[in-house]
Amino acid sequence: MERIIEKTIYASRWLMFPVYVGLSFGFILLTVKFFQQIIYVIPDILIMSESGLVLIVLSLIDIALVGGLLVMVMFSGYENFIAKMQTNHRIERLGWMGTMDVNSIKNKVASSIVAISSVHLLRLFMEAEKISNDKIMWCVVIHLTFVFSAFGMAYIDKMSKKK
Repeated sequence: MERIIEKTIYASRWLMFPVYVGLSFGFILLTVKFFQQIIYVIPDILIMSESGLVLIVLSLIDIALVGGLLVMVMFSGYENFIAKMQTNHRIERLGWMGTMDVNSIKNKVASSIVAISSVHLLRLFMEAEKISNDKIMWCVVIHLTFVFSAFGMAYIDKMSKKK
């Protein structure tokens, strides 16, 4: 009976597979949005203000950061919880694949959230004259919460590795 329970629990890790497939669909949607923004800006590039262009580029950077976060979570999550990825000899394996444990994924996610929040905050500051001071203050508070949370998780991880 114990052996059946263990096999069932171990096999249940495959329930995460649809989640990672869903994340890959999310990555496809991000890619579509990325190119939609590029196509949107091309006709107006010569008449667009520099600050308007910087805002568009910040949006593209934001999408790239979220996309990188998705790839990291999909690959490392799959390898940590389901099975090792078999890569073709012709295709080079990414250097970080197979090296990220759950704690390092958590720290990468936290630092990516801080980076994404920084981009949003920069975009907000560039349009500060159109935005209320209360909204700016709350965005800064939320960003600082992300920063302190990331530092806290990194500190806890460092302390646990020392022991």
